[in-house]
Amino acid sequence: MEVKRDFYLDKLIERKHNGLVKVITGVRRCGKSYLLNTIFYNQLLSDGVAENHIIRFAFDSAEDLSSIGENLLEIEKQDRKVEPEKFMEFIRTKTVDSDMYYLLLDEVQLLGCFESVLNGYLRKSNIDVYVTGSNAKLLSRDIITEFAGRGDEVHMFPLSFAEFMSVYQGDKYEGLVQYMLYGGIPMVVLRQSEADKSAVLHRLFDEIYIRDIYRRHKVKGKGELEDLLNILSSSIGSLTNPEKLKNTFHTVKKSGITANTVRRYLEYLEDSFLVESAQRYDIKGKSYIETPRKYYFSDLGLRNARINFRQFEQTHTMENVIYNELVMRGFNVDVGVVPVAEKDAENKTVRKQLEVDFVCNMGSKRYYIQSAYSIPDEEKREQELRPFRRIEDSFKKIVVTKDITPAFYNDEGILTMNIYDFLLNPDSLEQ
Repeated sequence: MEVKRDFYLDKLIERKHNGLVKVITGVRRCGKSYLLNTIFYNQLLSDGVAENHIIRFAFDSAEDLSSIGENLLEIEKQDRKVEPEKFMEFIRTKTVDSDMYYLLLDEVQLLGCFESVLNGYLRKSNIDVYVTGSNAKLLSRDIITEFAGRGDEVHMFPLSFAEFMSVYQGDKYEGLVQYMLYGGIPMVVLRQSEADKSAVLHRLFDEIYIRDIYRRHKVKGKGELEDLLNILSSSIGSLTNPEKLKNTFHTVKKSGITANTVRRYLEYLEDSFLVESAQRYDIKGKSYIETPRKYYFSDLGLRNARINFRQFEQTHTMENVIYNELVMRGFNVDVGVVPVAEKDAENKTVRKQLEVDFVCNMGSKRYYIQSAYSIPDEEKREQELRPFRRIEDSFKKIVVTKDITPAFYNDEGILTMNIYDFLLNPDSLEQ
């Protein structure tokens, strides 16, 4: 069964022949290689591109390496990269005319001097370059700088809920439960039994994600980094900072870890796309607050596997799902803060900070969004709407709830919609 990834295919099609290296980044096993080597490859063929003008090469494939005179076992034993001269000679033998050639390169970080090699191909008018990478530099958030401004990033996420539902055999209500529990890693979604899904998620964490971080950053405090992952997994959507996390280590783990080490480990986790942080934004003051921040997991199945599926609090899990959907749609997402001054029972002025779950920006567009798992009564509704009423601009304000309710606007122009409509309709914020 194939999961269509049209959202990302369209991005690659839009970038054809733009003179840049198209770099597909994202957390490991989110589907980058399949997108490039199967979905995009088939699209090129259907567009009339000759098969011999599409050059696919995987730098972790023993067969592909053998074709250029390299041996995968020797490379691993000698802890070296693929010799660039051998690969470039291979490409020279394949590009025999002036027609357009498409290079689809997988795990390109395993090629020695890959930045220089790829930049060289950009100078050829008949070569269009597309690459993926799953660790080292190509998994880094600063990948574009490796190509000195000549890279064009397509960031890929695990399956969205809409993509998940395209292959899920069931209704959207049970589907969302499964999605929030086991996430959207394609190889997990396509497994049939819950035991298989759980086993794959645990194996991915143990054999791929953690190992890659250790290898790349040469982490010494391995236990501490994994403890940090456990803490973040148990507190998604909660405000925290390195100092607070350090204190948790001191109290719970009796560890002498420093705030700087915690900060560095957080950067490693973000760099690997396992987690993302949302910064606080003062809506009235129009300024950012550096700390504390909220942390969300790029895939909830990975998060749940990390804590052995012990915590399934749907309030924070739903918030994480909404955050991922907004980022996937291309929004810059912050946590909103609305400072207010109110009189208490003794008529004294009390300063408070009301929170808006998400402030979403894309160009001139802005949306304020509250995630409310359930709104059982008017008191709860007032609690969700209160921050909106203290915002003095006219950008759209939306409450997303798991309650089964049709979308409606109240007298103040605030939109309420259910999470199923929000996730399954790509234009849901425009209604």
